[in-house]
Amino acid sequence: MPGSATLSVEITHVSRHGFWLLPDSEELLVSFAEFPWFRQATIDQLLNVERPTPDHLYWPQLDVDLSVQSVRDPSAFPLMARVSRVAEGADPTPRSS
Repeated sequence: MPGSATLSVEITHVSRHGFWLLPDSEELLVSFAEFPWFRQATIDQLLNVERPTPDHLYWPQLDVDLSVQSVRDPSAFPLMARVSRVAEGADPTPRSS
């Protein structure tokens, strides 16, 4: 039984500002300012990206789904998930007054 076809996507560069991915022949910046849930991800987590359909990107270790179109034009997709304070590095321990 043949395996399922997968579409190509590659992470080409990671910097402190974001990372670049290459779906087909188009290089796109995934800015940490626009997509903050990637900011604390490890390189291994970023590199483990799947592309089940031409417009769908999925990072299974991060449980993040994105449309390629949302990376091309983030302003066209104003509703974004919020990053929790714990994910941003805040101390999750409740403080009493």
